[in-house]
Amino acid sequence: MTTLTFPGDPPVDIQLRRSQRARRLSLRVSHVRGTVTMTMPLRVAEAEARAFASEKLDWIRGHLENVVPSTLAEPGAMIPVEGVLREIRLGSSGKITLEPDAITVPRRVRSVPARVGAFLKELARERLTAASDQYATELRRTYCSMALRDTRSRWGSCSTQGRLMYSWRLILAPPEVLRYVAAHEVAHLAEMNHSRRFWAHVHTLFPGYETQRAWLRRNGAELHRYQFRA
Repeated sequence: MTTLTFPGDPPVDIQLRRSQRARRLSLRVSHVRGTVTMTMPLRVAEAEARAFASEKLDWIRGHLENVVPSTLAEPGAMIPVEGVLREIRLGSSGKITLEPDAITVPRRVRSVPARVGAFLKELARERLTAASDQYATELRRTYCSMALRDTRSRWGSCSTQGRLMYSWRLILAPPEVLRYVAAHEVAHLAEMNHSRRFWAHVHTLFPGYETQRAWLRRNGAELHRYQFRA
């Protein structure tokens, strides 16, 4: 992948990605990773891409100022679990434990970030399974499976076959947010759309869902700042 570099304060690196589907030049700034990507049609010359990027440098730098630094889940780091910031600490216990203000990890763990990530995924599975079961029962519908992913584009999905998928990072958000997403996806078992009837189901399952939906729009990107690979 070709990279264009523009000096300045700060310098800007732009990764070029050619696409058969692209009809015009477009720029994307990741507020999570702090990377800049330009998608360009196959026949566009690199010189044209450089000129386009040069015109957009002020816009790019403005967005890069909003990038949130990533946090590695290592001892001493603060990680939200169910909406509560907790410090990662090393302890003498043989297993990882969740405390009111901390996540305590055994000292002999080979990789603390990976162990914390695995623990959070299991906790997410437990919470999301319980919520999905409850709402499916209330809706008098059934789902055939549930999977966890680390998706950036969506917090959950429901297939026409009744397969539920959730982002495990929902365990970092307040419990009400996780339960709203579960209610949203379970409601798709009845309505595979976002019609008024669909939102009526969501309201029945989770009254006042608008507050949690707004929380995700405001704070969802922040949940991706936490890294679990050293």
